[in-house]
Amino acid sequence: MSRVMRRRGQELPEEECGEILRSCSTGVLGLMGADDYPYAVPLNYVYGDGRIYFHCAQEGHKMDCIRNDCRVSFCVVQRDKVVPKAFATDYRSVIVFGRARIVTDDLDRRQALERLNEKYSPEFPEEGHKEIEKCGGRVCIIEVEIEHMSGKQAIRSVREQGQG
Repeated sequence: MSRVMRRRGQELPEEECGEILRSCSTGVLGLMGADDYPYAVPLNYVYGDGRIYFHCAQEGHKMDCIRNDCRVSFCVVQRDKVVPKAFATDYRSVIVFGRARIVTDDLDRRQALERLNEKYSPEFPEEGHKEIEKCGGRVCIIEVEIEHMSGKQAIRSVREQGQG
């Protein structure tokens, strides 16, 4: 799970990884799927306190995978700009490894939903509270406790910053 990055000069500090996780709107959750095939699914999430939270249906492929094996990875790409003339891509990304669990405590579930509402619909706090009251009991909240996190940026970015 925790390998040393081959191109250490491109590695981002942990605080920048956290900033990237907070700023992105979509990530890709990687799970061990059926018949030992990887299963990766894009989803909205919120990050804080060393954890990632997302909501989903109570049943389905994602939930089957989590119940079968709680080990997950999660990846976000903050910047993804192809630079054709340089035959390169300018990027900043973070990958996380951790363990997923179903949040069962009602207060923790509500707090996660409120944080999701604050992130994705900040202009509609009252409507968000009403939606949580109406549907909050029907959704499943998943918490990913981060065990390892690494971030990487394009070598072009490192050179432009005079670091490499």
